[in-house]
Amino acid sequence: MKSLLILGAGGFGHMIKETAQVLGYEEIVFLDDMVKEDDVIGMCCDYVIKHEDYPVAVAAFGNNKTRLFWTDKLLEEGYEVPAIVHPSAVVSPSVTLEPGCFIMQRSVVNTNTKIERAALVNSGAVVDHNSVVCAGAHVGLGSVVKANCTIESGRKVEAGEVIFSTRRKIEGVDSRSLEDAVYAFGFGPLCSYVKPFGEGHINETYAVYMPDQNGNDVPLYVLQRINVNVFKNPDQVMDNIFGVTEYLRNIIRQEGGDLDREALSYIKTKSGETYFEDDNGQPWRCLHYVANSICHQQVERPEQFYQSALSFGHFLKQLGDYPAESLYETIPQFHDTVKRLRDFKDAQRKDVKNRARKCKPEIEFVLSREDDCGVLMKQLEEGKLPLRVTHNDTKLNNILFDADTDEGLCIIDLDTIMPGLAANDFGDSIRFGASTAEEDEPDLDKVHFDINLYDIYTKGYLEMAKDVLTPAEIASLPWGARLMTLECGMRFLADYLQGDVYFKTAYPEHNLVRARTQFRLVKEMEEQFDQMNEILKKYI
Repeated sequence: MKSLLILGAGGFGHMIKETAQVLGYEEIVFLDDMVKEDDVIGMCCDYVIKHEDYPVAVAAFGNNKTRLFWTDKLLEEGYEVPAIVHPSAVVSPSVTLEPGCFIMQRSVVNTNTKIERAALVNSGAVVDHNSVVCAGAHVGLGSVVKANCTIESGRKVEAGEVIFSTRRKIEGVDSRSLEDAVYAFGFGPLCSYVKPFGEGHINETYAVYMPDQNGNDVPLYVLQRINVNVFKNPDQVMDNIFGVTEYLRNIIRQEGGDLDREALSYIKTKSGETYFEDDNGQPWRCLHYVANSICHQQVERPEQFYQSALSFGHFLKQLGDYPAESLYETIPQFHDTVKRLRDFKDAQRKDVKNRARKCKPEIEFVLSREDDCGVLMKQLEEGKLPLRVTHNDTKLNNILFDADTDEGLCIIDLDTIMPGLAANDFGDSIRFGASTAEEDEPDLDKVHFDINLYDIYTKGYLEMAKDVLTPAEIASLPWGARLMTLECGMRFLADYLQGDVYFKTAYPEHNLVRARTQFRLVKEMEEQFDQMNEILKKYI
């Protein structure tokens, strides 16, 4: 015979008796300190001696504190303490019901909600999705608890009351803007903590930690505040990113690749926007964290540079049929070397910090290569080189590598995705990766163009991209290396002349030092240009 012992023979206790009868309990008895009725078989303190005869029990007191107290006593004694759910209630299969909770007539408990021990959801109440009704709380008759709410332990929500979404304190969230962003993407109810992430210098980036299936806190998302000083039209940046990444997912699916690891996956806000704008007008965007991946800041082994070539070459190939003309030019004329030269000349003419006298050889280096600046732009204007979907910042540290195999996984930092020349992406990789020193190395004797690294990168890049590129594009690749390096150097030098207004600097001549390293690389590329072209032919 299915029996139930109920502690508390008052009005609520008899409601639970009626519900238990509907649920199939045949023998139902009470313990109560005041009520004297035929089915009251003792006082509440007799629960210990009644355990052998009645192994299943609940505490049905209307008072929250009393209900929780006696529920815990029953559990300590080893009773089976069931959740009591009236058959007319609507309870999602994903709801967690703890021992001794009660879901009464015609109440509704929606998806991913948790009803803790001894909590009561009374008749006609609604508890919406992703909420928590804590131990011993009472959601009153006909009340509404909206999504993502927490009803604290012991609290009573009065009949007909509406409880709106509440916010938890999340560790690592130290500003209202960051908190708003966390909640805008729906992470508030489950987020364990956030902390700064990555080594980028433009956008403010955080890893969002949440419990995994085993209850361990792991990074699941990356949250970024877009720097509007650099990207003045974040809506265009995000339109480009969503268009390209969603297209890439289809390509990766066709290739049989891993959708979760071979391309970045961005998510929209709860309101369906591609980014969230906080009260200060700052845009925030969010993407899935790519597990078990690493990012290299410098080329430590030639194999890494080869892997980066495969990655960027594959990226160009995957986007070979994407309509480049549909992309916004988020930084106008970003790699228009002719325009960059005009900007440099303007900075030299104004010389607002009176620094031109300190860098005459460097200025002459740029001016003597004026004809070179137009080589690729002229071919573009004449229709010899097509516009491609280009990354425009193809440094090694914009690739995620598999942490186990150290193979390239996917391309990151897609803010500068826009129409451009394949030679520019190729050239920027060479500029960054085929140097024997960092770009701010003051000792120029340490700065050299490594032709062997150029060879390695060219091999990998063409293995992936040569079937997509036109013969003219392939022939333009060595020029891309020269001109991207020259362009970067003149940008550093122009910023030095203007007073260091764009690039972050650590000391007064930092940008000048950077310019000198780039010009050293340009000079050595010029000296080995025939060899660079011969290497290219080797892999066609």
